Order: sequence, then C-alpha cells, then structure tokens
Amino acid sequence: MDVKTFFENMPFADLLGVDVTVASDGHAEGTVEMREELSWNEDRIMAHGGVTFTLADTVGGAALVSLVDQPVPTIDMRIDYLEAGTGDLRAEADVVRLGGDVGVVDVAVYAADDTQIADARGVYKTG
Repeated sequence: MDVKTFFENMPFADLLGVDVTVASDGHAEGTVEMREELSWNEDRIMAHGGVTFTLADTVGGAALVSLVDQPVPTIDMRIDYLEAGTGDLRAEADVVRLGGDVGVVDVAVYAADDTQIADARGVYKTG
C-alpha cells in the first residue's frame, strides 16, 4: 500500500488540506496550511480545535499504516490543547505499541513558530 497516496485520496483530509509528508517505519509527519476558513477566530487566523485534531488523527494513522500496510480505523484519540495554533501546523507521530488488534501512536502538533500546540495519543484498530 502506498501510504502517501492513501492519505492524499482521503476526502476529509483533502478538504482540510492535510498533507502527509513522511510515513515510514512507524513514524509520520504532516502539515496543514492555515487559511481563514479553518480559523475559529474572525479577527485573527487561529486553527479551530477540530483542524488540530484531524491533523493529529490523520498523521497518527499514517504512522501506523506505514507498519501494517492496511487502513487503521481510529478507536480512540485523546488530545490536550496547549496553545492556540497560529500559522501553518505541523504534526509528528510515532508508534509506541503495535499489537495484533490495536496500535497506539503518540502525536505532537506544532505551530509555525515551532511552539507545541497539542499533544495527542491515538488508538487504532490493526486487526
């Protein structure tokens, strides 16, 4: 399975502009280019929490897909928002456990100035 192509063809991720840039060996990275319609604030462009969450979930899934070579539906995801997301967003994900039925991935999301804006842990179905 071509991981990058799989995520490029995901309609919702495409709608938001999620770009999975790296996905191999249980590690993935991705970005979202911020634009006005993704903001929660009409006076200043700041990422809506759903945008941050979707980036974390998508990049977390890509990290796991790079190991299991199949789609991995999300079972659960917990996210802590640490700062407002301003500018383009970037996420980095690493698989921390790969089991026969589930996999666990840690994801960090960063703003354009490299401030960490969110910390997430996703659980995905692998079998």
